[in-house]
Amino acid sequence: MKIKKLDWYIAKKFLETFFVTVMLFVIIIMVFDVAEKLDDFLEKSAPVNEIFTVYYLNFVPSLLNTFSPIFIFISVLYMTSRLASRTEIISMLAGGMSLKRILMPYMGTALLLAFGSYVLNAWVIPITDKARVRFENTYMRDYYSQAKSTIFRQIKPGVILYMEYFNNNDSSGVGVTVEEYQGKQLKSSLFGRFIRWSPEAKKWRLEMVWQRKFLATGNQDIQYHATLDTLIPFNPEDFFFRLEDVQSLNQNELRSMIAKEKMRGSSNVELLETELNRRYASPFSTFILVLIAVSVAGRKSRGGLGFSLAVGIFVILFFLFFSKYFVSLGNSGVIWPWLAVWLPNVLFVPVAYVFYRFAQQ
Repeated sequence: MKIKKLDWYIAKKFLETFFVTVMLFVIIIMVFDVAEKLDDFLEKSAPVNEIFTVYYLNFVPSLLNTFSPIFIFISVLYMTSRLASRTEIISMLAGGMSLKRILMPYMGTALLLAFGSYVLNAWVIPITDKARVRFENTYMRDYYSQAKSTIFRQIKPGVILYMEYFNNNDSSGVGVTVEEYQGKQLKSSLFGRFIRWSPEAKKWRLEMVWQRKFLATGNQDIQYHATLDTLIPFNPEDFFFRLEDVQSLNQNELRSMIAKEKMRGSSNVELLETELNRRYASPFSTFILVLIAVSVAGRKSRGGLGFSLAVGIFVILFFLFFSKYFVSLGNSGVIWPWLAVWLPNVLFVPVAYVFYRFAQQ
């Protein structure tokens, strides 16, 4: 298919409207966010330059990711309504162009935005979110003064870790036990009265350590160590990782974390798998929303732009509701994670087709 001037015209209008919509919404959201968090910034004496160059600069990609379906839908709805009100859509149809042909530049631009959405989800946001999370940990969450008690983890198959208490401020804990099982049989255990993490060496140092090996004869080999450096496969960050910060993991990190959580028998596996699948399903929704928006707004009606916006907002609200609802079901393991994120798209494909069939041809 040869690209015509009309295609470039529609694509240009689409992108211009999209970027203006994004800028307006981002500014509005940031103003409200600053007003909400101003007390926290002042209380923690957060540097003004870091608030804007670290926190909000890295917060913008996350905003784009969260609200991109709304931005795209409103942009197409507004732009197409403007074209219809100036009878440009009618002129195209009267000139022999089919609605399917008019949709081509829309879908081409949607493909570009969908690819951009995937890149944001998978690679850009994990980089920017790490900087945002570090800022929040320093100035908003008291991350380094947090502590955990009664920590219980399977750190690898057959190896169980228990820790009475761990303080993130000085990376130290008390009462750590590591037990190794072969099937249901206990093969060895290690108890340390005190434990400390060395970020530089990436090692744990235990103090006042009792090490037991249970021999096949029924006897025990018991050793005492004043100190013992060991490579327990566990990082203190795992104790304090917030599931809300899962966006800070890129695709490889997310897959690695899913594998570790499965091995540990964690209840967070479904949530992590839902997030992984969402990154693939979310860009696909761009095409469905664009088709609905063009079909709704392409018809010139007495209600004008207001009618199109009313119908469009009704549709997008339903889409967002179903998306959030099914994602919550996937997070909790009620349905398969991949099904949870793809089901809203599957349900709205026939809805989009109905709008397309009743659109002005």
